[in-house]
Amino acid sequence: MKGLFWVLALFALAVAVALGARLNDGYVLLVFPPWRAEITLNLFILALVALFLVLYGLLRSLTLTFGLPRRVRQYRASRQRDRAGLVFQDAVRLLFEGRFGQALKKATEAHAAGTAPGLSALIAARAAQRMRESEKQQGWMDRAKIDDPRTEAATLMLEAELMNEARRFEEALGALEKLQAKQGRHIAALRLELRARQGLGDWDGVLKLARQLVKRDALPVEVVREIRTQAHLGNIAKRSVDQGKLSAYLRALPEEERGRRVVLAAARALVAQGAEVEAQKLIEAVLDAAENDDWQPELVAIYGRLTGSEQTARIAKCEAWLRRHPDDARLLKALGRMCLRQRLWGKAQSYLEASLAVEPSQQCHLELARLFDQLERVEEANKHYRASALLDAR
Repeated sequence: MKGLFWVLALFALAVAVALGARLNDGYVLLVFPPWRAEITLNLFILALVALFLVLYGLLRSLTLTFGLPRRVRQYRASRQRDRAGLVFQDAVRLLFEGRFGQALKKATEAHAAGTAPGLSALIAARAAQRMRESEKQQGWMDRAKIDDPRTEAATLMLEAELMNEARRFEEALGALEKLQAKQGRHIAALRLELRARQGLGDWDGVLKLARQLVKRDALPVEVVREIRTQAHLGNIAKRSVDQGKLSAYLRALPEEERGRRVVLAAARALVAQGAEVEAQKLIEAVLDAAENDDWQPELVAIYGRLTGSEQTARIAKCEAWLRRHPDDARLLKALGRMCLRQRLWGKAQSYLEASLAVEPSQQCHLELARLFDQLERVEEANKHYRASALLDAR
């Protein structure tokens, strides 16, 4: 449609020019003494147009002729840029393919050609790191920091990642601090910082970062749960030498972060510190609220070893749990031990034999052997000593 419009416009212009020339009676008198010439105005106009076209064509030809070397240089430079761009793309592709030696070679070529020098240096550094060539890796990292200021953030992120992989966690945190001072904290940087603080054993920092990542929905729930568990286990281990710090930490521990392993480690640490009353309260609170899926026989075993003056109350508590878990061998064994301490011989024997019926164990045989020793029933004591030795031999 547009082409048809231009054709019609040209025809209209031609008609207008023809009519104007036909109606134009003017002339031009040219005097060059001793000559003079008289020509029509139409011919003069045509001559001027023709002269303009000739001069334009001549100047255009001269321009093209003298500009040819410059255009050749531009063409060659364009071809070189195109080839360098393909080399850079090859370097990226080879890096993702895991062909690190070739990726390093192509990245070196792209860097020499000046194609994205900062990114080329980063690709070369990553390839060198994968090839375990630390000197080349460091050299390319240094170049990346110098060549292109725009890649500073990418350089710091890669440096932090490489330092984490090399287990140089302090240096990784140093790089991340520089990054955060310039661009703030974003999710990828927080993940790298989390890894570095895990490596350093900074469990308070790990918990803080994990909670931030949860708010941003940046980690799966299962991963967050495991990270928190590891952090709490680390903190409990650190504070296990100081009862005051351990008790304060456990009191401040959020309810939703008291997983099975955390509670078990806390109970063991409290018992090791001699804080049996606190251990008793912790275990009772957990087991009283536990459903069938949350029941922890390991805590029951610790509960049964607690000494002190509250054995009768503990026996009553365990018997209440037994009504909900009648086939728990560890609960029966714990009851047997506590009854043995209280010299309730009949109940102790009953509970220990019930535990053996559910699940034979060396410890249960030994407890029964000690019970019969105290009752001076030597033959039955020796029977359980032999049974314990047989289980140990297995």
